[in-house]
Amino acid sequence: MSVTEQDLIDFVVREARLLDEARYEDWLALFTADGRYWMPLEPGQTEEKLVTSLLYEDMILLTTRVRRLTGKLTYSQQPKSRGVHILQVPSVDSLDEAANTYLIHTPFLFIESRRDEKELYAGWIDHTLMEEEDGLKIKMKRVELVNCDAAHHNMQLII
Repeated sequence: MSVTEQDLIDFVVREARLLDEARYEDWLALFTADGRYWMPLEPGQTEEKLVTSLLYEDMILLTTRVRRLTGKLTYSQQPKSRGVHILQVPSVDSLDEAANTYLIHTPFLFIESRRDEKELYAGWIDHTLMEEEDGLKIKMKRVELVNCDAAHHNMQLII
């Protein structure tokens, strides 16, 4: 199957919707077996493993996060937090079928709400996707916050 720019844009929008609807198991299924979720600590940070990051999670940590968010005994989530993504139209930076690598850049706003508290996050999401037998999958999701180097409250949800 030939991947189009619209396929890539639709994927990013669908991924955000799964998170907004708290469909975390479905969201987790969007990742490759070696997929990563990364939130750098510094603007323009290029190294994810040897430098401190806000988050750097492999599938084991992502699965743990999803279990925490969906668990009944997670007291920090009583009541549950809710969130919504507001996405600018994603732009396809690279569509390389020969290398099976697709890069998509999406500016975003994300609001997380729990009781009377609201947190606003803004930044850019860079998805590195690849095609597998069952469709497009996330190899890397890099979330760079505008204020990544600032102090943050506990981020409960997945951006």
